[in-house]
Amino acid sequence: MSSITTPHACTADGRTTACGVAPRLSEGKTFTYQSRVPVDAGTAAALDAYAELFGRVERTLFAQSTAQGVKPEKLKNEYLKRFGITARQFNAVRIGLDGKTDSVKERSTGLIDEAKTRLKKAQATLKKLSTAPKSETPEARVKRLGKLHQKTRRAVTLAARLEGMQADHKAGKVRIAFGSRRLFRAQFDLSGNGFADHAAWRDAWHRARSAQFSVLGSKDETGGCQGCVATLADDGTVLLRLRMPDALVTAESGKYVELHDIRFAYGMDQIRAALACGRVVERVSATGKQTKTREGKALTWRFVRDGKGWRVFVSVSVDPVPTISTAQAGAVGADFNADHLAVAETDRHGNLIAHQRIDLDTRGMNADQRRAAMGDAVKQVVERARASSKPIVIERLDFREKKARLEGADPARARMLSALAYRDFDSMLRAAAFRAGIDVIAVNPAYTSVIGAVNHAARLGISVHAAAAFAIARRGLGLKERPFAAYRSTAPDCQHGIVAVPARNGGHVTFALPARNRAKHVWTQWAAVRSSQSAAHAGHFRSGAAKAAPAPLSQAIQAVSATRKTKVRSLGANRQQHCSAGVPVFDDVPC
Repeated sequence: MSSITTPHACTADGRTTACGVAPRLSEGKTFTYQSRVPVDAGTAAALDAYAELFGRVERTLFAQSTAQGVKPEKLKNEYLKRFGITARQFNAVRIGLDGKTDSVKERSTGLIDEAKTRLKKAQATLKKLSTAPKSETPEARVKRLGKLHQKTRRAVTLAARLEGMQADHKAGKVRIAFGSRRLFRAQFDLSGNGFADHAAWRDAWHRARSAQFSVLGSKDETGGCQGCVATLADDGTVLLRLRMPDALVTAESGKYVELHDIRFAYGMDQIRAALACGRVVERVSATGKQTKTREGKALTWRFVRDGKGWRVFVSVSVDPVPTISTAQAGAVGADFNADHLAVAETDRHGNLIAHQRIDLDTRGMNADQRRAAMGDAVKQVVERARASSKPIVIERLDFREKKARLEGADPARARMLSALAYRDFDSMLRAAAFRAGIDVIAVNPAYTSVIGAVNHAARLGISVHAAAAFAIARRGLGLKERPFAAYRSTAPDCQHGIVAVPARNGGHVTFALPARNRAKHVWTQWAAVRSSQSAAHAGHFRSGAAKAAPAPLSQAIQAVSATRKTKVRSLGANRQQHCSAGVPVFDDVPC
């Protein structure tokens, strides 16, 4: 057999990618970095005044544009004179307000669907509570009727809320609570929310409504933003010169406020590159006149006040980076769970090479701690993919519908679903993969857990979560999965084979493999397999076997199972037969 080899393409650090495939550029993205702003009393007062004016302009613009139906652009000249702001400052208010209103409109359909799901679930719970079980004790009856009363009130509230949301969506009405609805409702229970009196709540309400402002940037302005010009100091810190609104300019304070010693722990290279790329370009206009324009990158700054002081956020566009990953080398699958990440790596044939469990139990952590823990887990996944030049495969998950069905659900399951922050994981993973030049492939999550438990877990001796990650990686490579029968049986109702899946106590449950209708998609059979698996686990739990020591494996299962017999080893049985006359296709993947 003849073979054709092509030169390897090398990345900037000398590593090879796919055979004959040069690194390609990914699309550029915008990243946001933050830092704490060291301020004194005078600077803090100036920032507070800027935020108060910015919030007042934003609320007035929202009220006037929604109540009177006037487009915000037509109110620009009026607002410049009325509030004493510049045109760029008005544009920052308008663009920020447009983003908020567009977000509310885009989310309205999803919120309505979630409200319908919650109402449907509540009505089903009501129907169940309305029927008295046989031999109900008086104490149980009192408890059931109490739940029925509370669930009835809940259903009425959900129905009224859904009706209001549908009316607003039909009329195109947008409702925004500047300062948050939670803080607004806190005035009705002052002591329960930590307020001494209504005046204390009112002060907190006004501060929350005037706690941030943004300064819009442009690529044709000095430093990428004429309203907040950044320069680099000799010690590596950033100096910001903030242009104050005309209404706040006094003879004592002046037109600008300078903010010194700002240090960005992350993103300093991108900020430095954005400030250095600015240049003046000479052009000839259509009339033949010589003009000079500035070109560079836009930097948009946002100042936010919290309990510790002021923070500054900068959004900067990052240039595309060479993509070094290729599916021709294999894939790294990641299965996101409530308390850990399961990772599985495959070779180019879809064989399992390695698997890993990354603990991610965020119970009891605050928001910053959860983000830090998730960032560390994401870093490990991306580093594995970068070292092997393989893409990362994840599921396209949306837990909103499942979270909407938590009415009357098991408390443990409700806590698990509420703790899942898949969108945070997805955004962090994509950002880290972008910086490393790794592709992220999102696949349909249908039946990946079932496929992993049935086809891979017992056979490879890995957990069901690692098996699910393995199934995700194989789906990212475009490989198809059919149900695998552990062994055959002579029983008449098991003519298609017996399936063995791991149980929580370390043993196995078995059930008959459903027949496949080849006129339909293979997922039809996987749906039947999932139903049979759920029934087998339910019977295993009700029988009490789930709490007992696992029974010894039968000889039929031992013949196809690696569980409790051998340690997991990397698989490469198919590697040799796919190579061409012993010629390696990759330098780092031997034949």
